[in-house]
Amino acid sequence: MPSAATGSLAHPAQQRGITTRQTHSGSAANAQRLRSTLPSMTFEAILFDMDGVLVDSEVLTGEIWRSALHEHGLTLDAPSYMAMAVGLTVPGLYTALEREHGWQRPAPFEAHLNRRLGEAFASVQEVPGAALLLGALQTAHLPFAVASNSERERLHLKLGAAGLSGLVGEHAYDPTCVGLRGKPLPDLYLYAARQLGADIRQCLVVEDSLTGLAAGLSAGATVWAFTGGAHGVDGAALVAAGAERALASHAELRRLLNLPGITSG
Repeated sequence: MPSAATGSLAHPAQQRGITTRQTHSGSAANAQRLRSTLPSMTFEAILFDMDGVLVDSEVLTGEIWRSALHEHGLTLDAPSYMAMAVGLTVPGLYTALEREHGWQRPAPFEAHLNRRLGEAFASVQEVPGAALLLGALQTAHLPFAVASNSERERLHLKLGAAGLSGLVGEHAYDPTCVGLRGKPLPDLYLYAARQLGADIRQCLVVEDSLTGLAAGLSAGATVWAFTGGAHGVDGAALVAAGAERALASHAELRRLLNLPGITSG
């Protein structure tokens, strides 16, 4: 479970000496020695989206949704579905389907879909390197949280199946934490930062969608785009929309943050 004490992570945009904030446990001094060559701008906490960033669920989810939609009168190809759906809440996706395709869900659709999703999510995998990254953050005594548009039950099901629940601990937040004001509104990231005792302006958000990017930027965080999931994120488009940089993998993120104990990969 991540520490609630405030730590700091280096920001690559600056190229001078390091400063860190003192934590209650004194771990910031140790972290500073381990990262003595890092730039001066710091992150107090890391805030992750889940689907497509920590848990490799986007392709699987898309296949199930498209199959269910086809069985109920709407056929979409994978790129069209993913462009519309990634990052949205379920109510937001239903709204988009009606707005863009004139499709309204029939009465039996949701129960049918939920059964199939529940079965699939029980065996979903982590995005490669996610557990190593979260473990390295723990070792560095740097707080992190998950802020996801997933429904709460599915959020915890996926984290558990991917083997990440023990690492994330209690810091997994969904739109019900903020009165259903999920992304692209800033509320979920603002809430996650508060739970960690961090200033959102000193937080790094890691996102894979325009919806999540908008939420992180409007909250006041620095946002890095993550393209290491199986669903083929357009990192250049996210950078053009305001992400500071694009990351190809969790190994790259660990190197950029100079987390302790990282020697390769």
